[in-house]
Amino acid sequence: MSEEIEQAAGGRRARGGGGAARRAERTAVRVEFAKYIERNIPNLEILNEEALQLIEANAETVLEQIGVNFVENPAALERWRAVGADVQGERVRFPRGLARELCKTAPASFVQHARNPDRNVTIGGKNLVLAPVYGPPFVRDLEGGRRYATIADFRNFVKLGQMSKYLHHSGGTVCEPTDVAVNKRHLDMLHAHMTLSDKPYMGSVTERSRCVDSIEMSKILFGEKFVDENTVMTSLVNINSPLTFDPIMMDALEVYAAANQACIVSPFIVGGAMAPVTVAGTLTQVLAEVMVAVAYSQIIRKGAPVIFGAFVTSIDMNSGAPTFGTPEAAQITLGAGQLARRMGLPFRSAGSFCGSKLPDAQAAYETANTLNIGLLSGVNFMLHACGWLEGGLVSSYEKYVMDADQLGVLHRLAAGIDMSANGQAMEALREVGPGGHFLGCSHTQANFKDAFWKTDLFDYKPFETWDEEGARDTATLASVRVKKMLGEYQAPAIDPGINEALSEYVARKKAAVPDAFL
Repeated sequence: MSEEIEQAAGGRRARGGGGAARRAERTAVRVEFAKYIERNIPNLEILNEEALQLIEANAETVLEQIGVNFVENPAALERWRAVGADVQGERVRFPRGLARELCKTAPASFVQHARNPDRNVTIGGKNLVLAPVYGPPFVRDLEGGRRYATIADFRNFVKLGQMSKYLHHSGGTVCEPTDVAVNKRHLDMLHAHMTLSDKPYMGSVTERSRCVDSIEMSKILFGEKFVDENTVMTSLVNINSPLTFDPIMMDALEVYAAANQACIVSPFIVGGAMAPVTVAGTLTQVLAEVMVAVAYSQIIRKGAPVIFGAFVTSIDMNSGAPTFGTPEAAQITLGAGQLARRMGLPFRSAGSFCGSKLPDAQAAYETANTLNIGLLSGVNFMLHACGWLEGGLVSSYEKYVMDADQLGVLHRLAAGIDMSANGQAMEALREVGPGGHFLGCSHTQANFKDAFWKTDLFDYKPFETWDEEGARDTATLASVRVKKMLGEYQAPAIDPGINEALSEYVARKKAAVPDAFL
C-alpha cells in the first residue's frame, strides 16, 4: 500500500516454500502503520463571510474593551507593555489588530519529527494527525473495572498506541500514573513514550522545570543540534477560560516557544460555564483567547510553531454535567475551523468525546458524532482520538481499541472518491452486463483485498456462529483485542547508548528530590 509501511514484528521473513511457508506468512505478527491523513475532501463551512467578519470584529472588541488577565506573571505584563498593549494591574487590553498582527509570524504548518523518520507528521494544511486520550486519572477495563491509573497502565496505553495502525502520534499523558510522585511522573511518562514507541510524542506542561526536562530528554533522544533546529514535541497549553492566562500554562508556552517546540493553545470551553451559551458568543471568546496566546508565543520567538486549539463541550442545564457529541459543539468546532484557517494556523479540536461511564451505545453515538465533525471541520491535530470515557476522567482499554479501529473510517472517508480508470470500473460493467454479478469478474478479483475498509474488531458472522462463540458484544471483543495487541507488542529498536542515557537521566533527576504527591 502506497501510504502504509508494513513491518513484520518478528524481523526478517523466514525463507521457505510450500504450505509451511504460507502458514507462517498468515500467522506472522505484523504491525501496519498508516500515514497521517491527507484530505481529498472539502471542509464543511458553516459560517458565511458576513458571520466570520462579525465574529472577528467582536473578538477585537473583547480584546480592546474587556481585555484578558495574565495572573502572577509580571514578566508577561512587561512583554505586552513593550509591544503596545494597555496594561493595568494584571489586565491587558489590546489596540484593535495588535494581537492578530503579532500572530502572522506563526507558521501555517510544521513537521513534528519522530525518532523513526517514517513516523514524522506534518501538522497543518489538509492533513489530520490523530493522537490518543490525554489526562484521565482513572482507567477502566472489562475485568478490573474503574480504578486509579498506574505507570503500568500508562505503559500499556503507549504500547497499544504503538500497535494501533491508524494512530499517528503517541500522545502525552494518556493516563495519569497516580502511583508515581507528582513531581517525578513526567520523567517516567516521557521515558515510556521515547522507548516503547517510535511515534511522535508530547511534552510535560505542569511545571516549568518539567518542560525543561522534556526538552533535555528530547536532546538525548534526537541530539542537541537536531532539537535546536527542529520541532520534536507538541504540547498542550490550556487557557483558563474565560479570558485568563495562568502562570503554569504560560511558563510552558514560554519554555517551548523559546525552544521552537510546538504548543496547542486551547481554550477550555464548557458552554454555559466557561463561555456564553450561544455558538457565536463562544466562537468570539475562543478567537479572542487564541489570538492572545498565539501572539504571546510569537513575542517569545517569532516563527515558533503553534496550533489554534478549541476544546468544546456544553453542559446539561439540569445537572451541570458536561455533555458531548451535541449539535452546538459541532457548530462551534466547524466555525472554529474556519476561523483558524483565516488566521493561517493549524487547527486542533474534536476527539472520541463522550460522557458515558462505559463503552456502550451512548459512548459510540457521541464519539462518532465528534470524530466525524472533526474530519469535516478541517482539524489538523486531533487529541483524544481514542480511549476517552466518562467526560475525560477515564482512559478505557476497550474503548481505546474500539476508537482506534474506527479511525480507519476517517482515513477512508478523507481519501475521497477514486475517479481513475480503475475507480470508474467501466471494464467491470462491460464484462458483467445486465443480470450478472460482479463477484467473479476480473475487476473484483483485482480489487477485492482493498475495495472496502475492513474492521479489525466488529463481528459480521452469521448469528449461529456468533452464538456458538459466546455471543460476545463489542466490549468483550475489544477486551480480547487488547490482550492480543499487548501480547504481540514488541518494542521498536532504539540505540542502546541513547536508551541508557535516558534511563540515567530519569534516575538522576528522580534521586535529586524527595517525592511529592501534591
